[in-house]
Amino acid sequence: MEILLLLLLGLGVGVFGTLVGIGGGLILVPIFILFMSEGGIYPCFQTAAQIVGTSLFVVFTNALSGTFAYIRQKRVFFRAAIPFALATLPGAFFGSYVAHYFNASMLDLYFGLFLLLMSGIMYWNTRKKPPTDVVMLDKDFKFNMPLGVGSSTLVGFISSIFGIGGGVVHVPLMIYLLGFPVHVATATSHFVLACSSLSGVISHVLLEHVIWMPAICLGLGASLGAQLGARISQKTKSKAILTLLALAVFLMGLKLIFMGTAQ
Repeated sequence: MEILLLLLLGLGVGVFGTLVGIGGGLILVPIFILFMSEGGIYPCFQTAAQIVGTSLFVVFTNALSGTFAYIRQKRVFFRAAIPFALATLPGAFFGSYVAHYFNASMLDLYFGLFLLLMSGIMYWNTRKKPPTDVVMLDKDFKFNMPLGVGSSTLVGFISSIFGIGGGVVHVPLMIYLLGFPVHVATATSHFVLACSSLSGVISHVLLEHVIWMPAICLGLGASLGAQLGARISQKTKSKAILTLLALAVFLMGLKLIFMGTAQ
């Protein structure tokens, strides 16, 4: 029964994470803390590092599976995906060092408030001006490459400081700052997430932070969910995807505000 429940949870995480291009850490980490840590109904995590490592492993399997699905659908815009993925790496590296010099509680609080504001703007835009449903881009599609690389570096930096999936920031930036269609932005972000999460997964595996039984069950479910999410995405309006993304950003903002006020 435990294995079945983990597979179903992974399936749901995979569908949602792939549909909006953000991975599944936003859903997994609170569930791990509330129900799978000491005192929970299924206590398999003893440390925060085990929660983060196991969650990141599932996020990677979700992102990798979803990326292959999006590549088959020809929705990953590689001219942006590859430089964006590379640009997140130095940002994440420097962010891990800079994080020690910040007041963690104030940083969480202010960034959480920023995410709440951003989620409101995103939701307002979906009501005011519905986005166009473009699934593939022409080869001559133009965007501001320096701005995209710079914003991707910032995404890696922010992700490293706050320990969040970069897609929750990257997808809105690609849509509103660079003019990417919603479907292309989510698919391209998924490719970037798969690349950027790989190094973190390797580190956590070497440090033995991954609890393998839940990781494998959740990872298998997330991989299947990613394939399903990519198929559902083909038939889902951009407005619906943006609404779900706004909800994800809103929940992440609430989580950070809670962390900032609790510390």
